[in-house]
Amino acid sequence: KSSVQTIGEEQIQNPYTELLVLKGHQDIVRFLVQIDDCRYEIAFQITGEKLFELHGHTHKITAIALFSSSDVSEEKNHLILTASADRTVIVWDCTSGRQVQKVSCFHSTVKCLTVLQRLDVWLSGGSDLCVWNRKLDLLCKTSHLTDAGISALVELPKNCVAAAVGRELIIFRLVASNDESEGWNVLEVKRLVDHQDNILSLVSVNDLTFVTGSHVGELIVWDALDWTKQASECNFWDSSIHPDVQPEIKLSQSPNETSVQHLTSDEECVFAAVGKGIYVYNLQMKRVIACQRTAHDSSVLHIERLPNRQLISCSEDGSVRIWELREKQQLPAEPVPTGFFSMWGFGRANKQANQAAKKMQENTPVYFLELVGDLIGHSSAVQMFLYFGELGLATCSADHLIILWKDGEHESRLRSLTLFQKLAQNGDLQLKF
Repeated sequence: KSSVQTIGEEQIQNPYTELLVLKGHQDIVRFLVQIDDCRYEIAFQITGEKLFELHGHTHKITAIALFSSSDVSEEKNHLILTASADRTVIVWDCTSGRQVQKVSCFHSTVKCLTVLQRLDVWLSGGSDLCVWNRKLDLLCKTSHLTDAGISALVELPKNCVAAAVGRELIIFRLVASNDESEGWNVLEVKRLVDHQDNILSLVSVNDLTFVTGSHVGELIVWDALDWTKQASECNFWDSSIHPDVQPEIKLSQSPNETSVQHLTSDEECVFAAVGKGIYVYNLQMKRVIACQRTAHDSSVLHIERLPNRQLISCSEDGSVRIWELREKQQLPAEPVPTGFFSMWGFGRANKQANQAAKKMQENTPVYFLELVGDLIGHSSAVQMFLYFGELGLATCSADHLIILWKDGEHESRLRSLTLFQKLAQNGDLQLKF
């Protein structure tokens, strides 16, 4: 069995050496959403100062989204949408922390929320797909889809959205009403049935591409304009696909070990949390270029790409880990002896084949994921995190805590600067030039 990588106490490449633990929740903290450069939902500042407590739901929160004002002329107004298993959606004002309005007309749990900023509307997905405006007027909705309902949504070009409904991917288009009202109609355009099991994760790469992942480890790359399948990967756990990885001996594969729990991307790659592992899928090469099959002891719940080719992952085991995508130094290919084949007239052909293989090997870089940091602080499953650049990370967990992870050197410089400023104000510091 492959063992999870470990890293010693000396973590030279891990900048997050300071942490601030925020206690205040009485239950699992499942979601964080960034409001602006310094604030995030459940309303804490990066300093740890509690701004507001938002009370209104009676069951667990199932989805959360930020709805910002689209009018450039008016003052920026941030609203937060929260959906719950209590079959309600609440709109909160970020400035005051007050509850603006509650929608209680849902027949089932709202599992996902998506804001179409350009159209100034938001969508809720459950047993129906509903379209709402900023005033919380229901503009239109689909008929009852399935008992399972919509589990995930992603925005597509041309006023379209892709909705995951079980193993189907349904494309909907929003069409403006013919009358002079501000209403919309939602039309089902196409159903894609290429997945063999329930779709768990969706991610938009750009205006041309989006990607889906399923419960049994299928990843499909789609054209965002005509919704055709561009590429697919369904053998994440197959050791023969990744010759650099030590094979595991297993009689069967548990669905939890192959489930694509979360996806994130940049213009070049898609990063997939598959079971306990992390996989890097290159969109141009259409193949996995690097992986850590056992990145954590339990399922990876959330991953995000950072600058400088780094990734952060968090897991059910309570750990948060930083990875760096690096290029492996390749040894030159060994030439194949041609003497025997020359006897039969195959020497020239074999030499040409060997040179072609060598050239292909030299032109194809090999990558690997190296563990560069291990953030130990939570005692239970870490649900997700937010990255605030030089301000650090915020993680939320089933242990009811939010932890702010900060760059130790950056914080030390800030403290020194503050100290010098105080000394200068008190006249205790004589600056000489």
